[in-house]
Amino acid sequence: MVIYAGQGDVRRSMALLWRAPGSPEVRAPGPRPGLSVDLIVETAIAVADAEGMAGLSMRAVGERLGRTAMALYTYVPNKNELLDLMHDRALAELPTDYDLSAGWRPAATAWADALWSFYLRHPWVLQVSQARPVLGPNEYVVLETLLRVLFETGLPSAAVRRLVGTLFHYVRGSAQTVAESRHAPATTGVSDEDWWRARASLLLEVAPDFAERFPMVARLEGESSPEPPADADEPYLERETRRTFEFGLSVILDGVEAAIARANA
Repeated sequence: MVIYAGQGDVRRSMALLWRAPGSPEVRAPGPRPGLSVDLIVETAIAVADAEGMAGLSMRAVGERLGRTAMALYTYVPNKNELLDLMHDRALAELPTDYDLSAGWRPAATAWADALWSFYLRHPWVLQVSQARPVLGPNEYVVLETLLRVLFETGLPSAAVRRLVGTLFHYVRGSAQTVAESRHAPATTGVSDEDWWRARASLLLEVAPDFAERFPMVARLEGESSPEPPADADEPYLERETRRTFEFGLSVILDGVEAAIARANA
């Protein structure tokens, strides 16, 4: 399920994101502890972390807070605005500064690792389309942080712009595979191991000429030596995706170094 940000009232949503004049007060007076935009958003994030987007509703958030859904509307007008606020608030977890004393590459690697871990802590974020960004303050902080690293390469702004897109898409896509593999057993009732075992055992039966039809695939499987598991408790697909992510990131950064060398030639 793809969710598009910015579907609420544009002026109201942007005012809430940026806490502009006229947006709801952070605290409400009353004999009971007051609600706040921040508390509602943090609670909504906890709901989405635990139950996914399918379990997120104003009612579910209200129940966690011991309030009715109607009590939330004074602060957050509807679910569309809530989703924008959740997305931007979650991004505030990411580091905002990286050590550049050893150069841009270690910093870029650390940035990618932090973003990968962030997506796996909050897999619902991966359902929010990047085609229409939220345009909240924390989204800009994340961009500003990466730009501070990438401008250290000395590449021109046009190249840095493309590199930003490359890195975001690469990390997001890699993390999505792991997030989906974690979600699949609960959704399908079948573990990854059982799913692969059932199909692998039948492949040669239904396609006895597999190696002749797909010689490059057969070569890859025959020549690839499996690496010893780093952690026996880590699922195979998750471990392999992580290794692929690390290798691919290294190749991308090698390409950046080559672009720097060409620019300086």
